[in-house]
Formats: sequence, C-alpha cells, structure tokens
Amino acid sequence: MPLNLLIVDDHLIIRRGLARILEEDPRVALVHEAADGPAALRALRQAHYDAIVLDVALGERDGLDVLKSVRADHPGLGVVMLSVYPESQFAVRALRAGAHAYLNKGCEPEELLAALTNAAAGKMYVTPTVAELLAHTVRQDSSRPPHELLSNREFQVLQLLVAGRSVSAIGEQLALSVNTISTYRSRIFEKLNVRTLVELVSYANTHQLGAI
Repeated sequence: MPLNLLIVDDHLIIRRGLARILEEDPRVALVHEAADGPAALRALRQAHYDAIVLDVALGERDGLDVLKSVRADHPGLGVVMLSVYPESQFAVRALRAGAHAYLNKGCEPEELLAALTNAAAGKMYVTPTVAELLAHTVRQDSSRPPHELLSNREFQVLQLLVAGRSVSAIGEQLALSVNTISTYRSRIFEKLNVRTLVELVSYANTHQLGAI
C-alpha cells in the first residue's frame, strides 16, 4: 500500500525538494510538510502517517527532542532521521532514541525511499557507515567516549555552549530557567572532565561535535 509521509524540516526549500522527489514515486500516496516540532506533532494528531522524515536541527527544538515526543505519542510510527551532520555525530544517538534509520542529506533518493519503506514496516534501515558505528559502539561499550554518556538534553546544551550561546540565551531558546541550564552546564563539565568553556570547545572540536 502506498505510503503517507510527513517531512519535518525547518528549511522550506528542503521540504519542497524532498516532497517533489517522494511524490514522483509510485510507492508514495501523499506527502505533507511541517516546519518545526510543534507543527509536526499537531500534524501527527490530525492525520495518519506511515513514516516521517525528521531533520536533526529544527531551530528551537531539535529533532532528537521531537523524536522523544513522537515515540511517546506514536510508538509505532516509522521515523527516518535526515541530516547534514555526519553519521558519527548523531546516528547512534538517534537510533538509541528510537529512529528506524539515520541518513545524511547527501544520500540518493532511492536510499531514502528504502529507509522509509522499512521504517513504515517497523524495520530498521542501517547504512554500511552506521553499521560500522554500531559495531564499534558494541565493541567499545565499556569504554565509550564521555560525550556518549550525556543525556539528549545535555548534549543539546553542550552544542549550544560550543556555538557561543550564553546560559541565559540557551535558557530562553529551550524554555528553561537559567538555573536549570547552569545545572546542565555543570553536569557536562563534570562528565567530560573539562574545567572551562575553552576546554569544552576543544573537546567538541576533537570529537567533531559541531553545533546544531
């Protein structure tokens, strides 16, 4: 049966381009769009979708945070994370959070369709690159890098700190108090064993943890 799909991306040109590609395929019945997390969650409440394409970077609310809400409210929904960021940065984290696939935006359209088809059927779609990352994670699970022990929210705050955002600005963006963000900051410093923001930026650069 042809798929009903939802594209969640904060860039109009990306949404329209993906929609045009997907709508041309006979495996797809319809494609709707959402520009951010709240719009996506509203769309999911109002209509049935077989799978969604979810960007990692969605402005005020990142894709991993949206994924958490999607999993809570729609546990059977297929989710394919699509991002400009390399697999090494977010793939394992996304799959652990409940995504069926993680693809780079440089992937071929056929690969995206294959991932969506699998996701709609409740199956994983794992690229060779992601498979190697997963294998490495299993092999090294007892000695995982410190940043992999951060919660999704701590990881989000880390990236915003590295991007140069102040504690107050981060609190405003995430709708959290300054005290809460300061607590996250302290936890991040402790878990990564850094003492200053300069050391945090250095750690992020070393491990390719660029800002979203």
